[in-house]
Amino acid sequence: MGAEGLIIFLIVGAIAGWLAGLIVKGYGFGLLGNIVVGIVGAFIAGWLLPRVGLYIGGDIIGSIINAVIGAVILLLLIRLVKTA
Repeated sequence: MGAEGLIIFLIVGAIAGWLAGLIVKGYGFGLLGNIVVGIVGAFIAGWLLPRVGLYIGGDIIGSIINAVIGAVILLLLIRLVKTA
């Protein structure tokens, strides 16, 4: 992965984390936290979505949507663990 790929990876993670924080109210973690949530969410979605038969396009928008879905799942799991 070159420098351009890394920058795109971080931007997708930041956007996905920010959007997931808006969807799951009360879970904004700042810029670095959003990047981490978005990146972990992308890994979760990359593992989970094909197993349930969901395939979203491979372009940048599809990557953001995938990462947002995974990040929302991650934030909901964090909320579930915090309240338990």
